[in-house]
This record gives sequence, structure tokens and C-alpha cells, in this order.
Amino acid sequence: MNNDDKRPIIIGVTGGSGSGKTTVSRAIYNQLHGQSIQIITQDTYYNDQADMTMEQRKAVNYDHPLAFDTDLLVEQLDQLRHNQAVEMPVYDYKAYTRAKETVHVEPQDVIILEGILILDDERLRNLMDIKVYVDTDDDIRIIRRIQRDMEERGRSLDSIIGQYLATVKPMYHQFIEPTKRYADLIVPEGGENQVAIDLLSTKVRDILVKRGHTELK
Repeated sequence: MNNDDKRPIIIGVTGGSGSGKTTVSRAIYNQLHGQSIQIITQDTYYNDQADMTMEQRKAVNYDHPLAFDTDLLVEQLDQLRHNQAVEMPVYDYKAYTRAKETVHVEPQDVIILEGILILDDERLRNLMDIKVYVDTDDDIRIIRRIQRDMEERGRSLDSIIGQYLATVKPMYHQFIEPTKRYADLIVPEGGENQVAIDLLSTKVRDILVKRGHTELK
């Protein structure tokens, strides 16, 4: 069997902030629990901004494609795809920059890449075997974002709403929603769509078996 036949399957899961893409990614992960699987988030690859002041860091548009170190993401994803381990960056949300430590990531049979702009770059799209767009109503997404940013990232309500109106919403319509046309599957209602999650998990299992992963459960 050709070595390329046993390369990792890369599933891209995207959608607007608060769409439920993380929930969908974790649901797929749980369906394939016990197998060789890894979730990688695009947020981890925000640019290193250590040379900027805190005021400058807070002023960055984090929903724009240029906010991400996409070159590094493409490079490391390609390394994993060729069964090479990588040192994945860690992003510190409170400091608005990359942390000094990294995370050692070994190659896995299945890689789920999750993020708002993973379908924006053609190089990333070309690395993916399955591309998923999670489509959720704007009102639900902003409520989820408020809850997450207040509870997990220590942000104030005013700052979250201000950022949403200034960059999150306009960037969604300019950059994120248009990438829906690249998706192989559009999943309404995010993690509540159990049928879509079951279909995705079954499809991944089928691909793995065809590639010779006979140990798959």
C-alpha cells in the first residue's frame, strides 16, 4: 500500500464565532473516541504580538485573516499530514499574544481543524479531506460569544459587544460567510444536529478503513 494512503484524514470545521463549530468538533471526536484523533484550533495560531503594546494588541482585528499566522498553520498541518510531530504554539487570550511555551503534538490518524477562517486560505482548503460549515443564526451566535468570553476569557460585557459590532459581525459577512461555498457539508444548528455528526463520523470511519486502518473499531 502506498504510504500516502495511510496519511491522516483532515476535517475542517468552520462557521462564525459562536456557531457551534467547537461543539461539532468535540462531538465528532467523541464519536471516534478510542481512535487516533486530534483537534487543532485556528485560534492557537494568532500572530505573535510580543513586540506590541497592550493597547496595540487590543486594537487588532482578530476576525480578519491577517490576524492569523496562516503560514505556520499550513506548515505544521502539512508536517502532521506527513506523519511528523510539531511544536504547536499556545495563545494567551488575557495577554493578547502568543505564550512562550509550546505543545508537542504527535501525528494522528484523524485531525480536526476548527476555526472561523480555515476555508479562507486555498492552501488550507487543499489539505482538507472534508470541509464542514456550521451555519447558525446571528442572535444565537452573539449570545454564545458573550457567555464564552465572560466566563472563559475574562472579558467585560461592554468590550464584547463593542468588539462584536466593530469587527466580529462585519468580518463575518465579509470573510467567513462567503467561505460557505467551499464546504462539502453545511450543518444547521451546530451541535444539535446529531444526524450530521453521525454521518460525518461514519464517513471518517469508512475513509480510514479504505486507507488500511484495519484496527479501527
